[in-house]
Amino acid sequence: MNKISPPLHTERIKAPDALRGLIIIFMALDHANHFIAQKHSSGEYWGGDFPTYQDAFPFLVRWVTHLSAPGFFFLMGMGMWIFAHSRQKQGWSRWQVIRHFVVRGFGLIALQFLIVNPAWQLSPGGWNVDAYVGVLFALGGTMILSTILLLLPTHYLIPLTLIFLFNNAFPLLDPASWGENFDSLQRLTFIPGGDLKLWVNYPIFPWLPLVTLGMTFGHWLQENKEKVYQRALWIGASFLLLFVITRPLGSFWNIRPLPIKNWIDFLNVVKYPPSLTFIFMTMGINLLILWAFSKWEKALNPLVVFGKVPLFFYITHLYLYAALGHLFTPQGTSILKMLPFWLLGLTILYPFCLWYALKIKEPLRRLFSPNHQSK
Repeated sequence: MNKISPPLHTERIKAPDALRGLIIIFMALDHANHFIAQKHSSGEYWGGDFPTYQDAFPFLVRWVTHLSAPGFFFLMGMGMWIFAHSRQKQGWSRWQVIRHFVVRGFGLIALQFLIVNPAWQLSPGGWNVDAYVGVLFALGGTMILSTILLLLPTHYLIPLTLIFLFNNAFPLLDPASWGENFDSLQRLTFIPGGDLKLWVNYPIFPWLPLVTLGMTFGHWLQENKEKVYQRALWIGASFLLLFVITRPLGSFWNIRPLPIKNWIDFLNVVKYPPSLTFIFMTMGINLLILWAFSKWEKALNPLVVFGKVPLFFYITHLYLYAALGHLFTPQGTSILKMLPFWLLGLTILYPFCLWYALKIKEPLRRLFSPNHQSK
């Protein structure tokens, strides 16, 4: 951040918001599966029983939602970099920027335990975990840690992304040790899993390389809007090629060796923590979608509405789908019959998200902007 690049256009860039909106919709599908169908996957963990699928449909309903989590971390990193540079141009010091992200990061962690976990406890199928560590915890934690990168020159971004990425292979994480007792710090920082007292799906460090990758794209976006989307195309295609090459290889790339008998097995990869094959597969697709959306910006407004208010959507959709599950499918239902409820939830949420973006978020952004405060 030593060198300030030319400013971006003042109009908000739509393609990243649209990608965020799309993966929010996929996330809602996954959570509707949990609350309404009650047929959610047991989880693609580094150890223990791995989910298997006899039919393509339930697998694809789960698989498409894998795009969501890595996309959120990537887009958060991109947004952090753009926000930091825009605020510096308006007179903020680096420490003001860092303080903003640290406060916001701890706020996300607090929301995980105070607002989000009570929503999971409303699950019609039951919820027995005392303390659950989900995606908001890791988003907040990685936001706090990645503020250090805002102090470094930009040419450190790519090397650090590669270092974080390939340290993400967890070569010492042996699936045979799944049942061992790891302490809470190990769980919160590196190793998913746990017991009914503490269950961790999203430890902080495994998701950090996706944030730094997003920061790299934020830097590139600041330099040249058109060129960054071409880079998204080529890097996305390269990631998918790497996925095809590395998927049949050993545990360094896949964390645990899994039999590959058909195309479902080939695409069924370890998510907790994100294996290299999981990152290559999901971010390859996300980057290709980002490139495609850059060509269709005028047709993306419905997705942008969701993408502009991700935190509002995340919290409200959990309570909404929990309520729909209790009202209409307390005993669960088929995944096919769940789909109309998923679409109903999106239909209900859309006007509320539009209202929140226009009447709450945008006025608050203007109120707390440096330009407004200096008047």
